[in-house]
Amino acid sequence: MASLTGDYECKADDKGRVLFPASLKRQLTSSTPDRFVAKKDIFADCLVLFPIEEWEHQNAILRSRINPYNREHNVFLREFYRGTAEVSLDANGRLLLPRRLLDLVGVSKEVVIAGMGDRIELWAKDRYQAAQVGPADLAAMAENIMGEMPTKAKEE
Repeated sequence: MASLTGDYECKADDKGRVLFPASLKRQLTSSTPDRFVAKKDIFADCLVLFPIEEWEHQNAILRSRINPYNREHNVFLREFYRGTAEVSLDANGRLLLPRRLLDLVGVSKEVVIAGMGDRIELWAKDRYQAAQVGPADLAAMAENIMGEMPTKAKEE
């Protein structure tokens, strides 16, 4: 899978169509670069677009950790899959996103599409800007997350 990067300001039309950035499409290495699964993010007020192969990978992770006879696991799965939709690029390179998903994250016209490694986030522009952390907070997070070398790496 490619490492999807960059953030792109786009417009959504009244039908929920968003022109997919050509430079982001070139980064997709999937055999089906025009198919995605869209869902509301668990942690942030945005949509996540999984290229179809990455969606299958995420499902394999879920299947390896879920016990179908555990009530909490079943509730989690139901909520995880709630509102998902398979979307694809049309002949004009636009994504047609269900209005219910766009409404869920506050998208009306101005959209930011951001590459996030193995997935893509789709935000209402104002919410994307509001979610930005300051340089000092980012530096503190980097130090907290990346500053301590794992034990295995230290031994090598």
